[in-house]
Amino acid sequence: MNDDTQNNAPSESYPLLSKIKGASDLRELSQEQLETLAQEIRDRLINVTSVNGGHLGPNLGVVELSIALHLVFNTPQDQFVFDTSHQGYVHKLLTGRNGPEFDGIRSSKGLSGFLSRDESDHDAFGAGHAGTALSAALGMATARDATGSDDHVVAVCGDAAFTCGITMEALNNVAESTKRLVIILNDNEWSIAKNVGAISKYLNELITNPIYNRLHHDFGSFLKNVPGGDSLVKLGKKAERGWKSMVVPSSLFEKFGVRYLGPIDGHDLPLVTRYLEFARESHEPVIVHVVTKKGKGYKPAIDFPERFHGTSPFAIESGKSNGSAKPTPPNYQDVFGKAMVKFAKADTKKVAITGAMPSGTGLIHLSNEVPEQFYDVGIAEEHAVLFAAGMATRGLRPVCAIYSTFLQRAFDQIIHDVCLQKLPVVFCMDRAGLSPNDGATHHGLFDISYLRMVPNLITMQPKDEDELVDMMQTAFDQDLPAFIRYPRGAGEGVTIKDEPKPLTIGKAEILSDGSDIVIWALGPMIKDALALKKKIEAEDGLSVGVINARFIKPLDTELLLAQAKQCRLLVTMEDGIRTGGFGSLVAETLSDEDVTTPLVRIGWPDEFVGHGDSVSDLRARHGLAPEDMLANIRAKLKTVDV
Repeated sequence: MNDDTQNNAPSESYPLLSKIKGASDLRELSQEQLETLAQEIRDRLINVTSVNGGHLGPNLGVVELSIALHLVFNTPQDQFVFDTSHQGYVHKLLTGRNGPEFDGIRSSKGLSGFLSRDESDHDAFGAGHAGTALSAALGMATARDATGSDDHVVAVCGDAAFTCGITMEALNNVAESTKRLVIILNDNEWSIAKNVGAISKYLNELITNPIYNRLHHDFGSFLKNVPGGDSLVKLGKKAERGWKSMVVPSSLFEKFGVRYLGPIDGHDLPLVTRYLEFARESHEPVIVHVVTKKGKGYKPAIDFPERFHGTSPFAIESGKSNGSAKPTPPNYQDVFGKAMVKFAKADTKKVAITGAMPSGTGLIHLSNEVPEQFYDVGIAEEHAVLFAAGMATRGLRPVCAIYSTFLQRAFDQIIHDVCLQKLPVVFCMDRAGLSPNDGATHHGLFDISYLRMVPNLITMQPKDEDELVDMMQTAFDQDLPAFIRYPRGAGEGVTIKDEPKPLTIGKAEILSDGSDIVIWALGPMIKDALALKKKIEAEDGLSVGVINARFIKPLDTELLLAQAKQCRLLVTMEDGIRTGGFGSLVAETLSDEDVTTPLVRIGWPDEFVGHGDSVSDLRARHGLAPEDMLANIRAKLKTVDV
């Protein structure tokens, strides 16, 4: 491996990889060259992610599988659907995207860290959340059958995808919908955290069953050593089914009408290729179970799979993060997680639930210290919310810690199962706002809008980490569902009180008074509001007030209307989409009361925001840089009567 942390020119450092523009180039290589190519790909992945960060572990684990897929099938005519698609880096390298754009992956000048239909015809379906591949692939296969085309559709699913209800719903329909579909079960025993639940245990039993594996090995040898055409392939399939059914139960997948093959070593390139060729020629839905090692080829990624699932830039030799030497305040997720430990220790009825994200949400602290009050339900957000609702009916005080973007998957459960029944579930929504490098599928920009319409709930956003803990206490004190949104990354560095102080529901905080302009801001936008106040007062000679809105629902209508009747201009600032957001709420409130004070709404535009280097980078690209916000306010002031 090249230990240089800078990305060298592909043609110099990766002689085989630099020649690969598509599947035809792969097929020109000998088996020995293909093995060398696999190592070059691993080196390229490590070098690039050491600079940009990214999903290194998942991609190191699918190198041989990705090569085999492109040896056997022809994209874009044949279509690959990758579940979540963060493991699509190798696919990108093999489909003509191995150049400067790959050097900058996940940055403003580079490729997306996920598959995107806008990026390449080889990306048949975009994804950023788990569990979507099988349903989408089944839809493609069914449409192919209906239109009479002859291409292949391949769904590449991680083992964690089978903990998603949507995957099981699709599996239930496969045999009824199509006679030809290839499903790859990429089993590395990890999603982001260690997999949990019955499906995980079932797959482990398949991997470790000695009788099953011996018979499977015999069948693999049969296919390898005996020449023959379609008739022999069909005979082999029937023979294996007969052998296994005599000594071990049928696989779960075969009960769904899907032919099961495996488990096989996902790093044995000739073996994986052979099985994919077999699946390609099958005239029934087939699932090929490949066992891979997440992080293969890079020891730190193997030793720390959770950290290298999605890593920040790191030093190649040690695997340690290249983070700032300057100390930073604790991340919001850890503030939440440690506060949850204190709440749980003080009250056994307070419990917390995550959907396969114990570290990402900060609940790893609760898992370590009070495990009996911690629940990881796997990648199953709908179940997590309903699970919490059931707990709440029996007197527990459950907290659902779910990223804002992932909570969208449980919107129906929020409405019908929690809010309709007024169940006191607390929702702590990390990553509300931007997740810059991850892009559109991971930004939490819609929660203000989609929660605003739902009755019987409270929605809050803290200005700092101390207020976050106060809001947790406030939520626990209510008999209604409560939602707390907060951004990714470090807090403000404020001291957290020993004992949290409950807030008065629906009451904003006046940070400074002003008679000309009053800015109502939420969360991280408060810093920007204070900076704008300072600049406007110094350069324009106007009096500017700043309000920490705190509550989105219920809004502090009394204070808002009082200020609106006394100032020249109102401004709202939110880290969410403008459409239906906090600014829209303020506008509706003013309209309902026939208040005509001019209003400037600052927030994200009505579009999906892509990936970029940082929050400030993306703000600049979408009109939210400090100078843009100032210009917007000044332009509106020019239309206001003095």
